[in-house]
Amino acid sequence: MPSSNPFRPLPTPLALLRDSGASRLGSVRRAGARWRRGHPALPKPPAPARSALPLATGRNPADTGPVRTVKAAATALTAVLAAGTASVVAGRLASDAALKAPPGRPLPTEPRLTVHRTAAGQITLTRDLAALRPGTYGLAGDGSHAVVGPVLEAAAHSADTVVRRLERVTHGTLAPGDTVWLTPNVHVGDPRAALGLDHEDVGVPGALGTLPAWFVPGDRETWVIAVHGLGATREQAMNVMGFLHRRRLPVLALAYRGDPGAPRSPDGLNHLGETEWRDVDAAVRYAVGRGARRVVLLGWSTGATMALRAAEHSTVRDRIAGLVLDSPVLSWEATLRALARARHTPQPLLPLAVRAAQGRAGLHADRVAEIVDPARLRVPTLIVHGPQDQVAPWEFSRRLARRRADVVALHTVAKAPHAAMWNADPAEYEERLRRFLTPLM
Repeated sequence: MPSSNPFRPLPTPLALLRDSGASRLGSVRRAGARWRRGHPALPKPPAPARSALPLATGRNPADTGPVRTVKAAATALTAVLAAGTASVVAGRLASDAALKAPPGRPLPTEPRLTVHRTAAGQITLTRDLAALRPGTYGLAGDGSHAVVGPVLEAAAHSADTVVRRLERVTHGTLAPGDTVWLTPNVHVGDPRAALGLDHEDVGVPGALGTLPAWFVPGDRETWVIAVHGLGATREQAMNVMGFLHRRRLPVLALAYRGDPGAPRSPDGLNHLGETEWRDVDAAVRYAVGRGARRVVLLGWSTGATMALRAAEHSTVRDRIAGLVLDSPVLSWEATLRALARARHTPQPLLPLAVRAAQGRAGLHADRVAEIVDPARLRVPTLIVHGPQDQVAPWEFSRRLARRRADVVALHTVAKAPHAAMWNADPAEYEERLRRFLTPLM
């Protein structure tokens, strides 16, 4: 009687093949027996050899015992090797999110938005947590850049859109259907074109070649060296360049290895500050050579990591008077995982992405521990960071500030993405910066 269990497992394709083959063979045998009963004079056909197997099984008669075991083991080994190779390749591709982040392009953590409509002083975007962020941001697309202000709560909008103030369109056009994303870069171009500031295009001698930089002169003997981070360019420094210029501080905005116009790193990879800090060291030596008595390093993201390493290892570190760290990457492993996860890397492959990056870029746990070792901080440090940073966890900044409260001040910014602490509240950011820099001028 057939089973009445509706949840019985479905037969496998191999079982179906075997059963159907056995059924057909049984039908043939029964038909042959009936035919022989009607023809008793015919001899009975010989029985098949004992080693013969039903053809429907698809097996070779020699595939028995040890031979079959060896073939099964070889098949299993091939499958394991193929799976391992695929995992390594997947891990390598996932690590590209950090090691090959192109300058001036959004990180995978930044969502894409759609322009729904524009009007005088307004732009309507897809409703998303990113589109609802407080503050002022650049709005970039392929071939366009604009600046958007806060959300206009009083403006009419649908359930799936949000309306922000449109400050200006810097270049290109914005049309319904365009794909855009928010960026910390409010200004594009150079300091003269974007801010009306006189500046000098200078070349900083670096280990790999000449590093392009913008130098905005000032009267003081304390220079600020600004270092951008992952997915950004030196244009990011222009967010605070006007503020620093009004305080008569000379500013050197550096392009380092891998940036447009700068030498390429030997392996073509980002090293999350592990090697790039030497370019910051070169910038400090350049500043000292041009008359700087003291230097403050202002870094975003991995630029902050470079500043920390330069403060520890620079040959002229005695001239470094302070550090300003915006969204510092204090754990390359956490950052690698975050960027790989944003690329929809499956959870089991995240350790492979970390190991792939470690092997490709020479990232070592002992060097990371050195960066966040509180005992190594010797100069006043301002950290500006927020809990909503999805790239560099804020918790590491909080721990560092707790353990070295004598030299580290932490300013926490809510509802700000990675390396966009200024954008969330420019006035508050600049006030914190003023308080920190005044004793160092």
